[in-house]
Amino acid sequence: MSKTQKIKFANQEVKMVAPFDSRDEHYRSPFGAVEQGTNIHLTIRVPRDLHCSYAELAVKYDYSYNWQYHKMYWYGMHNDEYDKWECDFKPEDIGLYWYGFRLRTQYGDRYINPTDVDTKSCIAESPGRAWQITCYKKGFTTPSWPVGGVMYQIFPDRFCFSGEKKDINRNDITIMDDWYGLPQWWPNENGEITNTDFFQGDLKGITQKLSYLKKLGVTCIYLNPISKAYSNHRYDTGDYSEVDPMLGTEEDFVTLCKEASKLGIHIINDGVYSHTGSDSKYFNRSGNYGNGGAYRDKNSPYYSWYKFNEWPNNYNSWWGFYTLPEVHEEDPNFNEYINGENGIVRKWMRLGNSGWRLDVADELPDGFLENLRKAVKAENPQGLVIGEVWEDASNKESYGARRKFLLGDQLDSVMNYVFRNAILDFCRGTDAKYVMDTILSVLENYPKPVIRVLMNLLSTHDTERILTMIAGEPLNGRDRKWQAEHKLNKEQRERGLTLMRIATGIQYTLPGFPCVYYGDEAGMEGYRDPFNRCGYPWGNEDQDLIQWHTQLGEMRQTVSALWDGDFRPVYAKGNVLSYLRYDKESGIYCAFNTGDVDVIMDIPAALYDSKPLMGTEIINDRVVVPAKGTAFIAM
Repeated sequence: MSKTQKIKFANQEVKMVAPFDSRDEHYRSPFGAVEQGTNIHLTIRVPRDLHCSYAELAVKYDYSYNWQYHKMYWYGMHNDEYDKWECDFKPEDIGLYWYGFRLRTQYGDRYINPTDVDTKSCIAESPGRAWQITCYKKGFTTPSWPVGGVMYQIFPDRFCFSGEKKDINRNDITIMDDWYGLPQWWPNENGEITNTDFFQGDLKGITQKLSYLKKLGVTCIYLNPISKAYSNHRYDTGDYSEVDPMLGTEEDFVTLCKEASKLGIHIINDGVYSHTGSDSKYFNRSGNYGNGGAYRDKNSPYYSWYKFNEWPNNYNSWWGFYTLPEVHEEDPNFNEYINGENGIVRKWMRLGNSGWRLDVADELPDGFLENLRKAVKAENPQGLVIGEVWEDASNKESYGARRKFLLGDQLDSVMNYVFRNAILDFCRGTDAKYVMDTILSVLENYPKPVIRVLMNLLSTHDTERILTMIAGEPLNGRDRKWQAEHKLNKEQRERGLTLMRIATGIQYTLPGFPCVYYGDEAGMEGYRDPFNRCGYPWGNEDQDLIQWHTQLGEMRQTVSALWDGDFRPVYAKGNVLSYLRYDKESGIYCAFNTGDVDVIMDIPAALYDSKPLMGTEIINDRVVVPAKGTAFIAM
């Protein structure tokens, strides 16, 4: 070892005693979101020189204007430094509560407010921000089968072509001859991006590759839309009830689900319910479905689904795309069609899928989400419902209201873009203390049933590839032509592959389960759509990276602490991030170093006599975290 940095936990700088820390069990127990009726014990530490004579817990229920004050009781003093005050609070209504503390001192009223990641809280002359309590529905549970597993996202047209030619009765598409070439990224003669180039990936192709996915440790496949549609991405649904003929048949889907199940792999589908395609049997702007459809017939059974300002050409569309007319999700006819006993949701579950990922879930009304959840759980209590939400889903606001995604009546989980952003920030040089704070904010705000099935991703069909994100030149608004012409050079790629091992090491060990976007494990690059949607590089994979993902998958299978275990931060400063996962059966210490020198760290006492994993080196009872590397020790 040449240059090294030694870190001894016992010698970390001593911090001032905080008045309150919502993430420390000595101040608040239990930590995090709570089930209805759970008693929360709160403790504050008030400096003695304030001469506090009375302390109160201040609480208000989300949008209520009225704060309620609960008397706190003096519990003693610590030397001449501070007094301890304590109380209990039991939230009974599901939703968010906001809280802080008011003190009566010889200098007048003072308030304990949250501040930044370093000081946790401060004492101020006026009230400020408040801490959040998420109170979720009593008895809320989520499916057990995703816990401890690995998800794999497949964009069906680009994963694998079985070789079986389809009889497609369309003359408005382009069949791409070069599987390894770029998708069509240029506009047509009308200046439109049509997404009508097809590489012919299909359901049989996915079935052929199930053994490969099994070796990766995959336990769930998330399919981007497979329903009949005009485009290659299929978010412009043409017929919810049919498999797109480019992908195969309904029988092919049933076979995929059955063969995957034999290997312990579940399938979940993409539910696109905020809009349909304009070229659909429901809207039928192009006339490809005869004379019916809301665009052509006001008496159509689908007319009430849509929001016409002036029929037929003036209608609400998703983000202004005229090819994606918005659906009125609360329309009884639409709800019955999607969520009814014989509706779309239950149809595909009866054919073998295990749940749904909901496109733009934050644009779906509460009532629709609640109906969809009921449909899923009625068909299969272990059915999984995951929503696309890019922000903190516990306190998200949209359409003028606080959303109720995670309170027990709507979603089981969300796509965890918050963790993704934290991991990317860490790999790009952000101080680990801010990264840890982001991680802890999710663990503090999300219900435990949600945390255990969080979908932890690094890239998707909507983002740049992770390898490009952490090593490539920033996009900075550059156009498609620039994106098409730019790939990582040799030096960038080598650096990216090194950092990607750190990113995936974190992804595979945080609470929840990892979701690998097809081809990330093989070293695929790419800027935004469509460059993040190229064909999987069969025969040209980065085998070392695949082996790394395989080892991570094996580690998840063998270390139960990674299934549903608790999380405890250990060290987060500068280039070094480390934490402990543990349950009653096992524990694992995970450390990551984005710096340019090796780091030698004390092993947490709970993990003495443990074994190193994934090539981790231990010297004189200390763990070596290599420069731009990882370390894992299991108990």
